[in-house]
Amino acid sequence: MSIVSEYFGSQVFDDRVMRANLSADVYASLRKTIDEGKELDITVANAVAEAMKNWAVSKGATHFTHWFQPLTGITAEKHDSFIAPSPDGSVIMEFSGKELIKGEPDASSFPSGGLRATFEARGYTAWDPTSYAFIKGKTLCIPTAFCSYGGHALDKKTPLLRSMEVLSKEALRVLRLFGNDTAKRVVSSVGPEQEYFLITKEMYDQRPDLRFTGRTLFGAKPPKGQELDDHYFGVIKPGVTAFMEDLNDELWKLGILAKTEHNEVAPAQHELAPIYTTTNIATDHNQLMMEIMQKVAAKHGLVCLLHEKPFAGVNGSGKHNNWSISTDSGQNLLSPGDTPYENAQFLLFLCAVIKAVDDYQDLLRIAVATAGNDHRLGANEAPPAVISIFLGDELNAVLEAIENDTPYQGTEKMQMKLGVDVLPKFNRDTTDRNRTSPFAFTGNKFEFRMLGSSNSIACANIMLNSAVAESLRIYADRLEKAEDFETALHDMIKKTIKDHKHIIFNGNGYDDTWITEATEKRGLLNYRTTADCMPHLLDEKNVKMLTSLGVFTVDELRSRRDIMLENYCKTVTIEANTMINMVHKRVAPAITRFTADLAKQASEKKALFPDLACSYEKELILKLSTLTDCITEKTDDLEMAVIGLQEAEDVIAESALIRDTVLPKMSELRIPCDQAELLTAKSYWPFPTYGDILFSVK
Repeated sequence: MSIVSEYFGSQVFDDRVMRANLSADVYASLRKTIDEGKELDITVANAVAEAMKNWAVSKGATHFTHWFQPLTGITAEKHDSFIAPSPDGSVIMEFSGKELIKGEPDASSFPSGGLRATFEARGYTAWDPTSYAFIKGKTLCIPTAFCSYGGHALDKKTPLLRSMEVLSKEALRVLRLFGNDTAKRVVSSVGPEQEYFLITKEMYDQRPDLRFTGRTLFGAKPPKGQELDDHYFGVIKPGVTAFMEDLNDELWKLGILAKTEHNEVAPAQHELAPIYTTTNIATDHNQLMMEIMQKVAAKHGLVCLLHEKPFAGVNGSGKHNNWSISTDSGQNLLSPGDTPYENAQFLLFLCAVIKAVDDYQDLLRIAVATAGNDHRLGANEAPPAVISIFLGDELNAVLEAIENDTPYQGTEKMQMKLGVDVLPKFNRDTTDRNRTSPFAFTGNKFEFRMLGSSNSIACANIMLNSAVAESLRIYADRLEKAEDFETALHDMIKKTIKDHKHIIFNGNGYDDTWITEATEKRGLLNYRTTADCMPHLLDEKNVKMLTSLGVFTVDELRSRRDIMLENYCKTVTIEANTMINMVHKRVAPAITRFTADLAKQASEKKALFPDLACSYEKELILKLSTLTDCITEKTDDLEMAVIGLQEAEDVIAESALIRDTVLPKMSELRIPCDQAELLTAKSYWPFPTYGDILFSVK
């Protein structure tokens, strides 16, 4: 058995490989580009390309690709071989600095939201040297940004890198005011926890809804679901263990810091959590993780479901985005220290986050908006669509003391008393954890829990980085002009607490009374669906902030609004058409066949035993016939609703029709179908049931 430390990162052109394969001058120049953003000289690029090619070929690679993240939500790659013709008829292996730095894919065939027409096909990929190249199969994958011929960002990496730069710039301004003259950069880091379902390929292949949409559109509640809480942190099944072992091996080879794995709440649901790393690298790694999870699952006869709500009635899957900011020397700027009340720098950065989340709660909601996540948010396993911040008792007490100019009564460390002498003694944390909060402080970081499991984490972190950068910019502008820094600092922290304390909520986010309090008393936003929130991306305050910081242009914002709404409409339309097809081709015929056979059996029984009432058969036939009529009516209604989408004037109007008409009709159709499933003999029902699927993996 190989030792993990020996093969970890073996498929990555990381710092160890660069030091071993580049000259000292080339390596030093490349490090300046990576660490300080210095421009890369073409001679250095050529040397790096040659070393990268030689290393990749030695690992068995034959091709290279610019690996990028277009606005489809998944990754893209076009493979080119290293071979070049030689005069003697043979081939040589070549790879130049020019090929490393720039590629040219077809920009018109990816979503652009009107930024590119079909006849305007040219686009460019540009090497991101801050994210290491890696080998996947026999291909060298080079992480890149993707832009149009006109320079517009057509991907998720470019605005993420912009947001990281502006956050670093504004955070450094604040640090200088506190006397920190040594920090060169401030970086945001993320540890995204990934939830997912594993089911057998056999079950998956028999469900058209899973194959076409990623979620079940029909399915009655099984006799047992997650009621006993026996799956959460339970013993991992052998089939799942084998999958997890292979998955870890593949991730570790790619330098992905897979750390924690366990069963989640719902049957067949699991979680994988990595160690924190720089945000753009964490984003790349998470995209790779989702791809590899699906490939490894296939090798084990399984399917990895990444949809946010693949099964109704049990927990959906999220992606908890643990976010923090640190200096290049490793100082965590969100670490309170032993005495947070006396840590003015921490309090200012904390206030910057509080202000950012309150001022731009709509942008954070927009960043996690998808058709799939709309089903999850507000359910019992996920935060509500209302954004709030959990700080815990100690920090809450600190902020209240500052706001009211009263002495802070520190929280005394309490030792846990477990009543058994042999058990170790340890201090209790000064605050609990709130799993119902969408944005919770968890010691030295914030956990943003609203992301759906299939989301790219880039979107949420772009908005979070940008909003916090804007808060820091406002603080730096004021403090740099202040005559008395200490007084101005105290007044600013106090004002932030007073102005934004309504966003702080330490209670139960699942309580229905909280939604009423949040919206009616506190004035917080409650955008329930993608159609509700996405148009607000172009609200004046959002456009002003994102464009002034240079994270997006107006055209890029408009394109993203349209792309996200188009994706929402297309996703739900595919689901609706799949439901209609399943009813016509499978559900209705199955019920009709069972009803007919039941009637035939009742007739034959009556012929043999004339005195029998056959009340069971008659009652069941009546129920099924009534349900069949209802299903037919509801299917016709859904078909008409889908046809009605053609009348929408634009994508905003279409998304509103989806929300108000199509989705309700889908819900109405599902009810009688699920009722019929419970009444129809299993041998007649055309699909595996929830009980079959959720307990299929051994």
